[in-house]
Amino acid sequence: MTTFNDREKSFEKKFEKDQELQFKVNARRNKLLGLWAAGLMGKSDADAEAYAKEVVVADFETPGDSDVIAKLVKDLAAAGKPTEEHTIRKQADRLLDEAKKQLMETN
Repeated sequence: MTTFNDREKSFEKKFEKDQELQFKVNARRNKLLGLWAAGLMGKSDADAEAYAKEVVVADFETPGDSDVIAKLVKDLAAAGKPTEEHTIRKQADRLLDEAKKQLMETN
């Protein structure tokens, strides 16, 4: 029975670690997405960083990416840079790979 318990604990730890990594990847992707959008809106340096943090925080409103996408669509339109949802989703997909790469380099 001990072997079964050890395997169960091992799977639980792996699942927990995978979930933590996925959270970090999504947060990094959202930051990169915020920086991308900030660039489109003409923000730079501290303003761009602050906006990127707003985008990361926006992801905590509802599960999934819809809250982030909605924020970006709204903010870009308000800045006179209307961008369609599918364009933002495509950029998010591109940046997901970059976020994974960055996290792997730091760990």
